Amino acid sequence: MKKFIKFTTITLMAVCLVCGSSLLVKAEESATMKTGVYIEDIDVSGMTAEEVNAAVEEYLEKVKTMPVTLRAAQGNEIVVTAADFGMEWVNTDIVEDALSIGTTGNPIARYKEVKDLENNGMVYRLEYRFDDALIAQVIQEKCTEFDQHAQNATMERINGEFVIHDEVVGAVVDEAASAEAIKAALSSAENMTEEGFVIDLVAKVEEPVGKAEDLLAVNDLLGSFTTSFSSSGKARSANVANGAALINGSVIYPGEEYSFYDNVKPFTYDNGYFMAGSYLSGMVVDSMGGGICQVSTTLYNAVLNAELEVTERHNHSMIVTYTQVSGDAAISESAGKDFRFVNNTDYPIYIEGYTSEDKKITFNIYGVETRDENRTIAYENVILQVIQPDYERIIADAGQGVGYVKVQSAHTGYKAQLWKVVYVDGVEVSREQVNSSSYSMSPRTAVVGVATANPERQAEILAACGTNNIEHVKGVAAVLYAQEVAEITGAAQ
Repeated sequence: MKKFIKFTTITLMAVCLVCGSSLLVKAEESATMKTGVYIEDIDVSGMTAEEVNAAVEEYLEKVKTMPVTLRAAQGNEIVVTAADFGMEWVNTDIVEDALSIGTTGNPIARYKEVKDLENNGMVYRLEYRFDDALIAQVIQEKCTEFDQHAQNATMERINGEFVIHDEVVGAVVDEAASAEAIKAALSSAENMTEEGFVIDLVAKVEEPVGKAEDLLAVNDLLGSFTTSFSSSGKARSANVANGAALINGSVIYPGEEYSFYDNVKPFTYDNGYFMAGSYLSGMVVDSMGGGICQVSTTLYNAVLNAELEVTERHNHSMIVTYTQVSGDAAISESAGKDFRFVNNTDYPIYIEGYTSEDKKITFNIYGVETRDENRTIAYENVILQVIQPDYERIIADAGQGVGYVKVQSAHTGYKAQLWKVVYVDGVEVSREQVNSSSYSMSPRTAVVGVATANPERQAEILAACGTNNIEHVKGVAAVLYAQEVAEITGAAQ
């Protein structure tokens, strides 16, 4: 009897091993998803891993090309796609996890797991990775243009009285919060409709720096300065008037830096400028906006009188005649020269600029006067060196015909300083250096035309140029020009 039982046990074990081996081979050959497995809304029941990956990739391509509507301020909308944000599927291991359902544990546990799956189903959610740089780029390039930036309170002076305009609170895109909102919305299939995704960008309030109540106290004249441009021609006069108008009405709040160049650029016809004389390499030449430096110089002196903090100032290459030596402020677009100053008071300041019929330009700076009444200031220049021109310069111009002579006056060179002197009850209490300036000497210069078809006349005018004597050149040029005219007239007869 014992032998029979032993034989039966061995036989059953062998059968089980064979059957188990057969089942294992069958399972390996048919590793497919159990019934009831979903990835998002994709029914992957009966699919192999390869088929599941293909189905998910197809789904992803659909999601990536769906329209994504970003709602910005004031109801403005920007339409992009999920692909614009670098969307990628990251939890690819869910395919392996889904395939393993009902394949581990004892037979009873596996059976129960499969039956639960068939009855209740299992939905796997896709997880995504996004390119933060691409999201930021979309927001900055396409969404921030709809920002409603805060506007400071402003004021204008009309008929000697100030009129104040209220501030405006702004609403701008919160870039960091909006980026998170985009990623959260795209990460959930529940947010996707047949028309795509609609995402509200996160806005934040932008408070204005200056408010109307801050401007109510602005009534005191802190500094003023006037220069004359009576010798200027029509074009230069127009440039001076245009520059004053562009500066007029500027409001600068405490701590703000003001750039003269930023407020008068660009130097174009469309912005009210004309060709007029300006300094270039020791010469007076026509340039767009010539005369704008008289505007900056006048404002510079008004700023000094208001005792505001000057942060950038440059002297001209040669002295100017409309203010004292070291009292100028040059502007040069090509050389990157600007005039900048900071409102170092505790209150806003207002700049009034205008020109008069007698060709004078004035800047008045208004604010709140906090300086003692018995305190006054003055600005004095100290000449350190005077460089007198001791020769004449002649420039031969092959682009002008014989007889052409244009003379430019000499300019004395200077090295100088500007000092601020403070008086209390008429007594000097301090003396402080404001700037140091160096102006080039420029000799009396003549541009002389040397173009002629007659070699002898050209040699004669070139020889005259070589003397560096302008009066001599003028005489020779006049004679040669007369010969040219006589020759042309004779040939015509």
